[in-house]
Amino acid sequence: MARAMFEYTKIVLKKVSFDPSLFCKELEKAIQRLLPYELEELKVWIQQFIQGKPELNQCLIYLNP
Repeated sequence: MARAMFEYTKIVLKKVSFDPSLFCKELEKAIQRLLPYELEELKVWIQQFIQGKPELNQCLIYLNP
């Protein structure tokens, strides 16, 4: 079940990546819902995903406690 939430989170983040504000909001939700090891995977995935999308760099602040 938890793995499904991680995959769902990636799908949602891809869909809202056109709007940095929505992307940040969904990222905040993901941080609250995912397990610690999934958050580490998400950090790696986001680093790769936002390459070439500089408007999303502002959302990285949510990943650094």
